[in-house]
Amino acid sequence: MDRRDHLADDLKALYDNLRRLDVSLSEFTRETYDRSNPLMENLIGWHEKAERCFGDQSVTVYDSATVIGDVAVGSHTWIGPFCILDGSGGLTIGNHCSVSSGVMIFTHDTVRWSLSGGREPYDHAPTSIGNDCFIGTQTVILKGTRIGNACLIAANSLVNRDIPDNSIAAGSPARIIGEVLRDGDRVVLNYFSQSEPNDAQIASTTKDTSTSS
Repeated sequence: MDRRDHLADDLKALYDNLRRLDVSLSEFTRETYDRSNPLMENLIGWHEKAERCFGDQSVTVYDSATVIGDVAVGSHTWIGPFCILDGSGGLTIGNHCSVSSGVMIFTHDTVRWSLSGGREPYDHAPTSIGNDCFIGTQTVILKGTRIGNACLIAANSLVNRDIPDNSIAAGSPARIIGEVLRDGDRVVLNYFSQSEPNDAQIASTTKDTSTSS
């Protein structure tokens, strides 16, 4: 059965218009960005949502990202799809950061509330990420942690303690496995373990990471 068959005439017209809009936006996104997005990602512009959430159109934030409470994001920062930015306890993210898809950053938890049968309150603590940081996909950052400037957090990490400036951290819980060395526009990733592949140790940077993916 066609999806339109059970709709009233006025809803059928609305459905047809929505389908035409979807096709038109999908074609635009494919031609402009060489990608295929869900309808809502095509409908709500990345910089439009950033303007509404943070008052800064230099920020990129996907519509599928959830932004809660007091969240401050610096200029030219990229927030990927399906991220959770929990600012209920105060969250600050610096300039020129890449927060990859599926990253979850928390400033509260309900551990004591749950274990006490609702008698204890929620716990809140501010969380911060410095400038020029890369947060790998599916990373979880727990409340009250501070990540310094120019840090690389590997994918699937659990950050439950402070990470100092210029650190490479990975794992669950995350531990420091290297350092970020910067020389002008060049970055050297200095891993403490010699098992890291050599071709991953040197990377070029640009002054604007807002189009990172």
